[in-house]
Amino acid sequence: MRIVADENIPLLDEFFAGFGEIRRLPGRAIDRAAVADAELLLVRSVTAVDRTLLQGSPVRFVGTCTIGTDHLDLGYFSEAGIAWSSAPGCNARGVVDYVLGSLLVLGERLGADLTQRTYGVVGAGQVGERLIRVLRALGWRVLVCDPPRQRAEGGDYVSLQQIVEQCDVISLHTPLTRDGEFATRHLLDADLLEQLRPGTWLLNASRGAVVDTGALRAHLQRGADLHVVLDVWEGEPLVDLELAALCHIATPHIAGYSLDGKLRGTAQIYQAFCRHQGIEPAISLDALTPARWLQRLDIAAGSDPAWALATVCRAVYDPRGDDADLRRSLVLDEQARRAGFDLLRKRYPVRREIEGLEVELFGVDEPLGALISALGARVTNVR
Repeated sequence: MRIVADENIPLLDEFFAGFGEIRRLPGRAIDRAAVADAELLLVRSVTAVDRTLLQGSPVRFVGTCTIGTDHLDLGYFSEAGIAWSSAPGCNARGVVDYVLGSLLVLGERLGADLTQRTYGVVGAGQVGERLIRVLRALGWRVLVCDPPRQRAEGGDYVSLQQIVEQCDVISLHTPLTRDGEFATRHLLDADLLEQLRPGTWLLNASRGAVVDTGALRAHLQRGADLHVVLDVWEGEPLVDLELAALCHIATPHIAGYSLDGKLRGTAQIYQAFCRHQGIEPAISLDALTPARWLQRLDIAAGSDPAWALATVCRAVYDPRGDDADLRRSLVLDEQARRAGFDLLRKRYPVRREIEGLEVELFGVDEPLGALISALGARVTNVR
């Protein structure tokens, strides 16, 4: 079997070498010629996999090691009898850590108490649901907008208009859909941006086009009292230079780029392909996951909760480093900026997740232990 794969997918040999010869390519370089004799195609979100790419090829299975599927033409797959799988939830925890780190930065810069704000999560899928659970476990007020889930399940959802009117913080986690009743392209358009409460924090770690970024840039240039964190961009790998300059945090589509998330994505596609082949998976991710560099934190009972929250989150991840890396790349010409965006993703440093971090709590402090547990760390009490 011939396999074509995005070179940025980890553990390719460990999971897929047993199935055949692997040809690695940059994701944006995978074209018709590359898949002309391939039966298995493994991609990430930067590769558009559609009729133009696949028609006439022997590809019978497409795996994307990502949550999102907006780069896959699922209608054509069905028509052509091509099996496929995504990796739902693989990087959800990494995105949660990114949001938490960004909130800490905004809180410090703007002198805001994170516990006193109202959070609006738009999109309660794999990522949004994880974020909602963490924020609510921290005791913070959270409103949730997800019209498709609301229609299917009922429940305690609110409209996007209510999010805009009532929330101090809005975090976007919807898939990008261009058509249909629940289309999300430019979900936040010029009209809704104008209606945001003064001082709103807007975070987008979903897809760039969920926000009308031209309207967002113009809104900010007019002096809007709006504080923005963007990890995703319309027109990637090009970044809007003027918009990036107006953001508190600007990063190169790496919110979910934890090592754990990337490894889970590969493992999930391996398992899906095994099911497609009718065989039992023989390789376990646990045996391939490296040890954490930071194994444990020690925190004393009675520690300030805000300090403990920041310490646990930043022991694992702080988005300011990724922000600085992207901004350094934006001084270059357009061609170099395109290459620089992808290079930052390709050479992304090892980053782990809060889940899996052990925190030893010295002394009795149930509220502090509950806060640390809410973040996802494992708490061990030492009396």
